[in-house]
Amino acid sequence: MKITLERKDNDFHFETRNERGHVVHIDHKAKEDAKGASPMELLLMGVAGCSAIDVVSILKKQRQRITSYTAEVFGERIEVDGAKPFKDIYVTIALQGEIAPEKALRAAKLSFEKYCSVSKTLEPTATVHYKVTLNGEEI
Repeated sequence: MKITLERKDNDFHFETRNERGHVVHIDHKAKEDAKGASPMELLLMGVAGCSAIDVVSILKKQRQRITSYTAEVFGERIEVDGAKPFKDIYVTIALQGEIAPEKALRAAKLSFEKYCSVSKTLEPTATVHYKVTLNGEEI
């Protein structure tokens, strides 16, 4: 896996590209006219995306009918020697559809505790907490 990064202005706007040509813009979050997400926001997006792929894949294999999938991720940071890594990450998955509650919970558990490479990468320094709502009800 490889990405490239190119500076796009005289400030903090960068363009990254993966080997398949997909582009993501990165910028400093404090800039009023930021042209991309910050690196730490991208990390949270990675947690959301990785777990979403896992959960949807698991539920589809179980023939569950998902009509909507959204997630909200919040990261809590601490200061460590001038850096501000995540200490805790909170993920709320909101599913809609004809899905057995126990299957939704099991899919989330498998994702966060076994399959999600992003969460597993962060595990040594941050705790990922998750909850699941199904058709508007927390399960």
